[in-house]
Amino acid sequence: MKNTPICFLFFLLITLHGCKENKSTNQNGNSFVETKVQEKEIIDTSTIYGYTINNYFIDSNQVEPNQGLSHLLPKYGVSQKVIFNIATNFNEIFDFKKIKPDKKYFMIQERDSMKTPVCFVYELNAIEYVTINLKDSIKVNRYKRKITTTIKQSGGVIESSLWNAFIKNELSPALVMEVAKLYAWTIDFFGIQKGDSFKVVYEAKYVNHQFIGIGEIKAFLFNHRGNDYYSFRYEKDSTDEFGYFNEKGESMKKALLSAPLEYKRISSKFSNRRLHPITRKYRPHHGVDYAAPTGTDVVATGDGTVIFAATSGGAGKMVKIKHSIGKILTKYLHLSRYGKGIKKGVFVKQGQKIGEVGNTGMSTGPHLDYRIYINGKAVDPLGIDIPTLDPIKSENMKQFLNIIDPLKMQLDSILVQ
Repeated sequence: MKNTPICFLFFLLITLHGCKENKSTNQNGNSFVETKVQEKEIIDTSTIYGYTINNYFIDSNQVEPNQGLSHLLPKYGVSQKVIFNIATNFNEIFDFKKIKPDKKYFMIQERDSMKTPVCFVYELNAIEYVTINLKDSIKVNRYKRKITTTIKQSGGVIESSLWNAFIKNELSPALVMEVAKLYAWTIDFFGIQKGDSFKVVYEAKYVNHQFIGIGEIKAFLFNHRGNDYYSFRYEKDSTDEFGYFNEKGESMKKALLSAPLEYKRISSKFSNRRLHPITRKYRPHHGVDYAAPTGTDVVATGDGTVIFAATSGGAGKMVKIKHSIGKILTKYLHLSRYGKGIKKGVFVKQGQKIGEVGNTGMSTGPHLDYRIYINGKAVDPLGIDIPTLDPIKSENMKQFLNIIDPLKMQLDSILVQ
């Protein structure tokens, strides 16, 4: 193992007070600290975890597969007795059996001939880390770095995909995924086209001026096929519960998702008279065929109870779900297999996997035939107006509009190109 150069540490590390703690003692005489998370600000870049860099040897590395404390600490002269003490007496602070590969760790050592170990630091993530003080009595503590949040805005025009548009505008991939979830009930992102555009106001989180992730999406505007789709974050009824709503106060969340899978193309649409590819006879096709590879996950488009999960003639392996909102029934045909635990009588949540795309029954290739029935009548999944859930209450509309008006103005002012 090589010592990390000091100049590299200035760039890489976050300076935080770490190992110097008031100690407590348990009934066995072993020193420890109580479980608590503390926020610390970076004060001096010449120190690391409370230690002056120039006064210590500092070794850094990454955990390799199948390594634990019993592998990491002995190389620094820490005895198995001490390691056992740490592993058994400090689980409330951190379970050291959960050390993971590729995580960073540091050993701070005295500048003496023995390189006496002083403090071991294990980085849980960009925010949290655990310290083991090895000098004198054993002390373990867990810390949380101070996070600063900045409101940012951006926008762009889609040329090939939403993902590429976000990356082109140097936006976090995590933001793409959150937006996809946000509009899952409204926009079919597999149907977006060149020229669609987006604008976003969001929180960016930083530790020591380094970006660590996104926070809340405050507002988003998606222009799809010339239509604007606004979305605003709002805490409902002055509680911690929040949701996303359009400019009219309607929830972005609907009773059903816009599609039950990630598909390549729509191979056949809803029709009352379609030439069947196998029988070569005209007959109704009261569903939408989504072409996708065998094994592609199929999810429930809404909360409900599975009322059928079995093979049914030309439909092949099929799942039927009776939904909780309205008199809505959905069917998922030609599956290759069912999701884990999917059987008659099971309650499923919106977005839960219920099966995988297949080619069972009367089918000419792997696809999902998705059908929706309302009050027993088949309706076009691509043409129905799916009811929204939990709109803003009338008594809260004034407050809601006061919150979103400046955000809407901010979105409208963002230039995209």
